[in-house]
Amino acid sequence: MTIGIIAEYNPFHNGHLYMINKIKEMYPDSTLICVMSGHFTERGDVAIINKWKRTEIALSNKIDLVIELPFVYASQSSDYFAYGAIKILNSLKVDKLVFGTESNDIEMLTKLADIQLNNKEYDSLVKKYMDDGLNYPTAMSKALHDISKVKIDLPNDLLGLSYIKEIKKQKSNIEAISIKRDNNYNSLELNDTIASASAIRHAIMNNIDVKKFVPYDTYTRLDNLHINNEYFKLLKYRILTTDISIYQGVDEGLKYRILKYINEANNYYELMDLVKTKRYTYNKLSRMFMHILCGFTKEEASDIDIEYIRVLGFNEQGRIYLNKVKKDSDIPIITGYSNIKSKVLDIENRVNKIYSLDNENELIERELKGPIKKCD
Repeated sequence: MTIGIIAEYNPFHNGHLYMINKIKEMYPDSTLICVMSGHFTERGDVAIINKWKRTEIALSNKIDLVIELPFVYASQSSDYFAYGAIKILNSLKVDKLVFGTESNDIEMLTKLADIQLNNKEYDSLVKKYMDDGLNYPTAMSKALHDISKVKIDLPNDLLGLSYIKEIKKQKSNIEAISIKRDNNYNSLELNDTIASASAIRHAIMNNIDVKKFVPYDTYTRLDNLHINNEYFKLLKYRILTTDISIYQGVDEGLKYRILKYINEANNYYELMDLVKTKRYTYNKLSRMFMHILCGFTKEEASDIDIEYIRVLGFNEQGRIYLNKVKKDSDIPIITGYSNIKSKVLDIENRVNKIYSLDNENELIERELKGPIKKCD
């Protein structure tokens, strides 16, 4: 039995460990394959801990094989994010995808996915609500409610919906399995021993000890941390010296708001607050600023696909599975930069160098080495 997990581990915390332990209870002899974002995340953040340390943490906590979700998918909205991850897992012949949701209702999520894919009224309603000034997630939620009378607006439910929709679109045989998630994905509160990654990042940046909320393997790697604000000067330079309309996510109206406020903002967070409107979510704006920072253009985004599967790390069980599946994978499986010529991989190389400008120059050299091999 092979189980897929899609994650960012930004950072890996007790909730992630709880989910892995639940999977191991349900499927004791399974091989766990994690498709993990690299140095930049779907929420538009730089990863607080670099991907190599996060790979080490995952392998130390029962993950058998860690695969990188390329930047061109990891840094975009949930539908793109899901497309890339599901295509990788499908190519790796994964049996089941396990993810956390607030509703823990696969039947309901499947029904909503069918509406998104097959109900012509759905697209019209989404367009109507967006024309009324609503942001996309709200418009999508309202359209689904109008048709199904089901309210869906919690982040893990919405992400799970994207996964199920992609499994259907790709005609995959992967079975979707939900585990109940109780804590609020966006909450900044630290309660009990399980808190959201958002709360943990917020605590770390405010010098609050998070030892209670993360495994030992994470806690001992909370050094040389990366945060969005430390890249603000480079972001500002790009905004002032390039035509930002070429970058992914920069709508015409946003271009002029950014140029209007860029010289008023003293840091990343001030710029975000100045540009923010009801129409644009913080995640949408964060992704847009990340794409400007990394020079990721609309032209690049329009011509992408999963061209390779890159291995970040494995243990012995993961190595055995990898060798078994390699010959049958319809996408090349690589371990570094020398194995294949790829536009997507070239973009990955570029953004990794930008991430390394902060405070970890040795990451540039690490990129050229092979995957992490964990000895059991």
